[in-house]
Amino acid sequence: MKILDKIVADKKNEIDNLSSKIPISVLQDNILFSRKCISLKESILKSSSGIICEFKRRSPSNANINYKSTISEVVRGYQEAGAAGLSILTNKKYFDGNIEDIIEIRNFVEIPILRKEFIISEYQIFEAKSIGADAILLIASILNSEDILNFSSLAKSLGLEVLIEVHSYEELKKISGNDIDIIGVNNRNLDTLKIDLNISIEMYKEIPDEFLKISESGIDKVESILKLREAGYQGFLIGENFMKSNDPMEEAYKFIKEVENEI
Repeated sequence: MKILDKIVADKKNEIDNLSSKIPISVLQDNILFSRKCISLKESILKSSSGIICEFKRRSPSNANINYKSTISEVVRGYQEAGAAGLSILTNKKYFDGNIEDIIEIRNFVEIPILRKEFIISEYQIFEAKSIGADAILLIASILNSEDILNFSSLAKSLGLEVLIEVHSYEELKKISGNDIDIIGVNNRNLDTLKIDLNISIEMYKEIPDEFLKISESGIDKVESILKLREAGYQGFLIGENFMKSNDPMEEAYKFIKEVENEI
């Protein structure tokens, strides 16, 4: 079984157990549920770098990215560095993230938070709203066209923005409707975990112009940002490059300032 299939299977079991204990009605009663979301799309467009910084402890391809830095200190540093937004992993088994990470930082973070999760159920969208996320990630490779349409519509009805992630033209063809805000091209093949920045370059012209376009994964050099910008991308999601350093906050600050000086 491929790693992505394992993640989805485990996530389904997790949701079944969780939703039986904490129904959607309880999520809707959370004080954060009525909070107005901050636009990730607008933040990227207004940003001079367009960089979304990610907090990640581990991944299926790297079991020990960073267990030294706390989420509060890292995201404070990201915010001070000028990040356009934050990407927070909430998957426990494969990334050692959790929803409490977003709840912990919500009271002092002033930039939009993307909940990065393997969303396969409406329950997770209500949950994202209840913990203070501003946007959700939908992964086209694990969803069909109907799921994408229904999930994005629900998210927008709750005030959440939607970033849908694609890796190929076939996945792009699944997208329909008017409730997608951002399309992100993942340079990492989620089955093989191999990275190729040319995927973003090749995919750019296939994405309709009404969507904000961002590139994700494998971006570890300022030169890569400049190359992707030249292709037309306005946003860039960077996680492991910062988190694997001894000081993610300082690494993000230096990287973002260098990008700003180059454009």
